[in-house]
Amino acid sequence: MPTMADVARSAGVSVATVSHVLNDTRPVLPHTRQAVLEAVEELGYTPNTLARSLVTSRTRSIGLAVSAISNPYFTEILQGVEAAALEHGYSLLIADPHDDPEHERKVVQLLHERRVDGMIVAPSADPHELVAYLTRHDVPAVFLDRVVDSPGNHTQRFDQVCADSAEPTAQLVTHLAGLGHRRIALVAGRPGLSTTGERITGYRHGLAAAGFPYDERLVVHGDSESAGGERATAALLSLAAPPTALVTANNAMTIGALRALRERGLSVPDDIALCCFDDFAWADLFTPRLTAIAQPSREIGAQAVRVLLERLAAPDRPARTLRLACTFVHRASCGCADEPDHAAQRSQPPEHSQLPQPQQPPQPLQSPQSPQSERGTVS
Repeated sequence: MPTMADVARSAGVSVATVSHVLNDTRPVLPHTRQAVLEAVEELGYTPNTLARSLVTSRTRSIGLAVSAISNPYFTEILQGVEAAALEHGYSLLIADPHDDPEHERKVVQLLHERRVDGMIVAPSADPHELVAYLTRHDVPAVFLDRVVDSPGNHTQRFDQVCADSAEPTAQLVTHLAGLGHRRIALVAGRPGLSTTGERITGYRHGLAAAGFPYDERLVVHGDSESAGGERATAALLSLAAPPTALVTANNAMTIGALRALRERGLSVPDDIALCCFDDFAWADLFTPRLTAIAQPSREIGAQAVRVLLERLAAPDRPARTLRLACTFVHRASCGCADEPDHAAQRSQPPEHSQLPQPQQPPQPLQSPQSPQSERGTVS
């Protein structure tokens, strides 16, 4: 196996110069750098990562703590993180906090003990211990998908990368209102998550824009999981005046909602319209195809890496929150005609300067319910 000394002899330079080129610890003339890199390539030299970390105090590794890695949304984020890390010469250590605050702190500590240069974390609903640990140990970190510090807060301590959640949710609501729906329900995510709060805010803004009052009975938490989405949808259908349209706040809860509708023999969109936050690979394979908000998941992951590397290069710069725009994917589950090119059309929903008023508002859905299923609870 070739050594650094072999590279130095081949390039006609000192071992110290080879070290400076490989570790980027001191400026080297361009032609000298090129000679060293060509010798590395010709000899097939592989740097000793452990030795390099001892010299530079850097391991060129990033810790990623993300729950629900099996969720297609987070899987795509992971792909974005991995690709960007590899592009910049960083390896990735991955841990799943399981959205549990205590476990979250433990896995972050484990990643820190493995001397990662920085971390990318999707915080739980109660990130108090996480923030305390990262602050106490001065760990460079970027919060992903879910924010902890309010954007614009002058005391913001951590960089954050996420998608816009409020406005796209409002767009779904106003789109359904423009189709004549008056009882539009929301299957919300886990309480405490910033994404949950922002999508509820967007839902309320959408209602206000349409001139509708907010009815807390039409918002049920599905805890960001399929089973929770199914329970929440069942509770909404058990109301004396069920909704005629449904907005689900993530892809997992969309699956649960569809399961609950199927079990009751209800058809989308004939019996109830459906729009969902999160597009996913098979959303256009359903019948009807799902109208959805698509998040730029891979770009979120890639941007998180870039922001973290900027933090490592400039530790004292002010923290910032980067929000990426989402896309309205117009298909047919909302009740619109399903034209052949709708699945590929990534455009903003129709703007309703004045929402159309139907002559006869849709009647509340009267679905057959057993006595047991009528006892759903609404939070």
